Amino acid sequence: MADKIMVVEDDPAIQRSLAALLGAEGYEVVVTADGAEAVQLATAAAPQLILLDVVLPGLNGLQVCQQLRARIYTPIIMLTAKSDELDKVLGLEMGADDYVTKPFSPRELLARVRAHLRRSTLYEGKSAEDGPLTVGAITIDEAAREVTVAGKVVQLTPKEFDLLLVLAASAGRVLARDDLLERVWGESLYLDSRTLDVHIRRLRLKIEPEPSAPQFIVTVPGVGYKMTAADRQPGRG
Repeated sequence: MADKIMVVEDDPAIQRSLAALLGAEGYEVVVTADGAEAVQLATAAAPQLILLDVVLPGLNGLQVCQQLRARIYTPIIMLTAKSDELDKVLGLEMGADDYVTKPFSPRELLARVRAHLRRSTLYEGKSAEDGPLTVGAITIDEAAREVTVAGKVVQLTPKEFDLLLVLAASAGRVLARDDLLERVWGESLYLDSRTLDVHIRRLRLKIEPEPSAPQFIVTVPGVGYKMTAADRQPGRG
């Protein structure tokens, strides 16, 4: 069965172009030009990925992203104008997994789409044989895609979960920024460090007792990040 992608774009020409591009790649495409309709359609249509324009009538893309994140776990790629740096950051802050700037090349867009879909399908039917991974007060159940901190469930976006899992699996070791981008997002040629930094900041807000003085995810200046191994339980389970 073909993966379903929802395109939320109010420019008719761009909407048609995206539908044709994705359709030619074998994806099932659902389109809407309205933000409020997108929120409802995302639940009814159950797409595997959402392409969401920032500028929309009624609810704008940032508002739509925020509402979708409260309802669904589906990867969201924001479509932003090249000059709207603030919108890119705000989109990531609202829970988007990635962004593509307009005008974008078909190659870049398809690379992003494939990367996100590939990482999403990796977890379908995931076995729980290895058991949860625990680092201090944080427990990551990869099979269930669930994270608890001190016994309380924490809601993460798909990319926040993937990023935390990669860091936890290498607890105590420094991971370079480019390495994290490639391992979590893939196709690092099209990414910049802003995406990583925003996701790290969001993770800290959700898992750290004091986000401004992080204990779990530590910055290593000039290199990248590491997850502290203090109190890490050996192995899994």
